[in-house]
Amino acid sequence: MADHPPGIAAPGALLTDLYQLTMLQGYFERGMFDTAVFEFFARKLPACRNFYLAAGLEMALDYLEQLHFSDAELAWLDGLGRFSSAFLDYLAGLRFSGEVQAMPEGTLFFPQEPILRVTAPLPEAQLVESRLINLLHFQSLIASKALRSVLVADGRLLVDFGLRRAHGAEAAIFASRAAYLAGFDGTATVLAGAQFGIPLYGTMAHSFIQAHDSEELAFEHFARSLPEGLLLLIDTYDTEAAAAKVVALAPRLAASGIRVRGVRLDSGDLGEHARRVRRILDDGGLKEATIFASGNVDEYLIARLLEEGAPIDGFGVGTHLDTSADAPALDCAYKLQEYAGKPRRKRSEGKVTWPGRKQVFRRFDEHGHCCGDTLSVEGDRIEGTPLIVPVMRGGRRLQASPSLEQVRAYVRGQVASLPPALRRLPAAEAYPVQVAPALEALAREADRLIGLATAGPAPSAR
Repeated sequence: MADHPPGIAAPGALLTDLYQLTMLQGYFERGMFDTAVFEFFARKLPACRNFYLAAGLEMALDYLEQLHFSDAELAWLDGLGRFSSAFLDYLAGLRFSGEVQAMPEGTLFFPQEPILRVTAPLPEAQLVESRLINLLHFQSLIASKALRSVLVADGRLLVDFGLRRAHGAEAAIFASRAAYLAGFDGTATVLAGAQFGIPLYGTMAHSFIQAHDSEELAFEHFARSLPEGLLLLIDTYDTEAAAAKVVALAPRLAASGIRVRGVRLDSGDLGEHARRVRRILDDGGLKEATIFASGNVDEYLIARLLEEGAPIDGFGVGTHLDTSADAPALDCAYKLQEYAGKPRRKRSEGKVTWPGRKQVFRRFDEHGHCCGDTLSVEGDRIEGTPLIVPVMRGGRRLQASPSLEQVRAYVRGQVASLPPALRRLPAAEAYPVQVAPALEALAREADRLIGLATAGPAPSAR
């Protein structure tokens, strides 16, 4: 049985919230097609994050360029009996025709700073809200988590192992991309390798060992079947005994031109096992063989193991990465900031927004570290490097998006600019983001236009 009606793509234009379509019909019936400005931003950082890393822009632009309602989707909507035929005719011709300004993928960002702005006729800008949040939220979430492992791993091999516990197929593939963007070396997810050119890494499962009558036979079988980059899983039964078996097998493999590149640990006290296995390998003449660790690994465990001097050369990071287990969601939003040339803002308790088209200006100290941002209105002239740049006009990219390798190089530059206190895992003093007088004045104007006397409380950072 099909998962969706024939002819309806998944994902497609129907991957949205119902209220987007009901609002669109309301706009359509009232002729509300003036230009709207929406911005995507995170409201605050959780205590276990010192920064966020922007990711997902490539997919967001793909979505906007390809947005349309198919005949099958329109027929299905018609069958709901909720929408007028005139409105459905309008949807049939709807394409995204607006502009997008954004921080480049891989940019560090902080609370209240928009990483993407959409400027388009109101129905278009409204319709894309749900999918844009879906794309930008998830990849930024995972990239931010992944970068923390990159920072503490200090150049050791990092591989995404999260497919099997990711929240769905798209999440698994996008998590691989976000982790690689942030500095991981590769992924075990084959489709991510095919789609994005991410290097693939993989060894064997315990089932491969269990399927053989002996561990020695399993090791030799695997080695002769896949001799390149040979990495053997040694914790199925007795970890140290298996390491000794690898040492005993190595000369026979070497005679066939096969080199044992390393071993993998996946359970128990990884640090203690790594120390014991290292001694066994070294004493057996396999000093060049590496030790790779997996099994409930995250940045906190990596940091602890390395602080304890565990001789581990690389890590497979899975569940905790692909679910961002310690902070599984961004407190983020895509909000209307201007309509028909007038500033707009939300004043809900705890969710106050800054109105208008904004720019983020970043300042750097004498060491090249970012030392503070200013949030202001677009076009303001203040100190700092502006971070938000045009990327789309008339519904089409202004230029080809950078390659994933180019984004990785850009991220390395961003990491170099990160202050030392923010690179560490514990919560640091909040990075300073100040609001310029021009933006405060615009907030007062937005309040005046809807009859509010004061500018209200400022949004908080953490």
